[in-house]
Amino acid sequence: MRDLLSHRVAATPDAEALVLAGSGESLTYADLDARAEALAGRLSGLGIVPGDHLAVVLGNRAGYVALVHAAMRLGVRLVPCSDRLTATELAPKLAAADATALVCGADTEALAVAAALDPAGDADDADERPAGDDDGGNAGDDSHADGDRPGWRSVDGFEPARVADDDPDASPRPVPVVSLDDPADDRAVGIDAAPDGEVPSVRWGRADPLLMLFTSGTTGDPKLVTLTVGNVLASATASAFRLGVLPDDRYLATLSLHHTGGIMPLYRAALYGTSVVLRSEFDAGGAVDDVRRYGVAGVSLVPTMLSRMLDARGTLPGCLRAVLLGGAPAPDALIERCRDYSVPVHPTWGMTEAASQIATARPDEAFERVGTVGRPLFWTDVTVTGPDGEELPPGETGELVVSGPSIAQGYYGNPEATDDAFTADGALRTGDVGYRDEDGYLYVLNRVDDRIITGGENVDPGEVAAVLRAHPGVDDAAVAGVPDPEWGERVAALVVRSDPELSAAALEAFCRERLAGFKLPRTVAFAEELPRTDSGTVRRPAVRDRLERVADADAGTDPVEADPAGDARDPEDATAADDGDGDSGPGSDDGPDTDDESAVDDADGDRDGGDGDRSDADANSP
Repeated sequence: MRDLLSHRVAATPDAEALVLAGSGESLTYADLDARAEALAGRLSGLGIVPGDHLAVVLGNRAGYVALVHAAMRLGVRLVPCSDRLTATELAPKLAAADATALVCGADTEALAVAAALDPAGDADDADERPAGDDDGGNAGDDSHADGDRPGWRSVDGFEPARVADDDPDASPRPVPVVSLDDPADDRAVGIDAAPDGEVPSVRWGRADPLLMLFTSGTTGDPKLVTLTVGNVLASATASAFRLGVLPDDRYLATLSLHHTGGIMPLYRAALYGTSVVLRSEFDAGGAVDDVRRYGVAGVSLVPTMLSRMLDARGTLPGCLRAVLLGGAPAPDALIERCRDYSVPVHPTWGMTEAASQIATARPDEAFERVGTVGRPLFWTDVTVTGPDGEELPPGETGELVVSGPSIAQGYYGNPEATDDAFTADGALRTGDVGYRDEDGYLYVLNRVDDRIITGGENVDPGEVAAVLRAHPGVDDAAVAGVPDPEWGERVAALVVRSDPELSAAALEAFCRERLAGFKLPRTVAFAEELPRTDSGTVRRPAVRDRLERVADADAGTDPVEADPAGDARDPEDATAADDGDGDSGPGSDDGPDTDDESAVDDADGDRDGGDGDRSDADANSP
């Protein structure tokens, strides 16, 4: 088959493909096809060829949508990355993905250049560099004179980053940066300056890798899910069977496009022949207004987003047929609120590894069986397993194991993680704990591991703990999630200080330079030592209990001294096996995909994504 857009434009060229919510500008499939073709030609002119890995760090915009389809037309794998990461977080992801080139825009150029071309230099300062700084933030730094800085000042020397096939151990070249806008940094190349190249004739098979999406993992060892054409087609088809699709449907895309729940609607729209209404960022009242203004039929949200939309406007417009709600557990009170105000909520459970939804409940099912995520989608099998992998009967709780054509076959470049998460026959051990009732409805309760889900985003406690331990005034640290009435969970840390004068504010400033905003510890407590088992493992239940008490007592204000470490050999905690450093299991990110950045803007701007803005929504699924 050819790329999806080429098939769609041949079938319905005059159908609406995209609406830009901010301006109301509308593109037909013929318009979108022309933009994708032109972009594919320019990328080809820069030397991008089938099989390359094209990384992207952009906010939601029309050029991103065109790039999604241009990548498929060229036969390259798309690697969407969050535009809310710091350069130190982005750089290892580019390396893990073997990125051939990195596409950015004016607002992400400094981040892209710092991560791709200067990963060992001033990466931490990327977010503070002025957009017009020709030196990418290195003004006055003689270590990068014009003659020896990595990068390209014209397309003539532009060279995609590839390791020679005959020398796989060779050091990779710097990842070249391509901007969709006029670059301010002379190390980036503007796409408009690229020559027109020949767009190859590419044919896709169902087993061919289409894109690679990141799930939770430490900054130094991010995990990449490789999704094939077959995975995406199976997921889109099964979703349509469950939700229903009409030819004139419009779907509101308010999640960031680097998430499963943000990017999948683009592929699905091309398959269905429907339209996407694209928002540049999430705003609760504005999203409701856009639903009404554009007659939107469906939208993907995480619970915090839906709650804020209801707070802003009371209810949602009657044109909506499907509110796909995932990315984090939906509170029962929110489902009941949807019932009372006739909101067509579809609680869903999914993961990046499943190309989106695994199970989805229709509104009547959600209201009658509060807490359910429905039955598995068509072609998808879910088994509840016990400690030894045995299948458990209805009503018994165990790990949920999923199989079917939408399930990825592993993590790119990470055979150990693949072996841990996938069975010999290709089933995915999700790491989620739940049960199935007698009628086949699924209920997801928690995680096998201790991953934190805050505002629909997955946070690896080990990554945060490692950053805290890197502070010279910290001897040790453990990180856990504590309940938060708005975000579901917040990141909290129990810290053992070597410097008694170290404050929570100093720790936050240190972490802010190294972590995205949604990963920052919002509750910090200090203790003389961490509670541990006989084997030396941190007793995470004990850590969590203490942090919950601190959070309750202080309401997230000034940190306090935790109570003494106490008996570190409490038998009830002897089974705790995660010291907060590991990443044990796949990232549960879907529903709208939970896996990298935050889903919503905080009204007071306190939960920023490293650049003071928490506007993109992570929701891996719908």
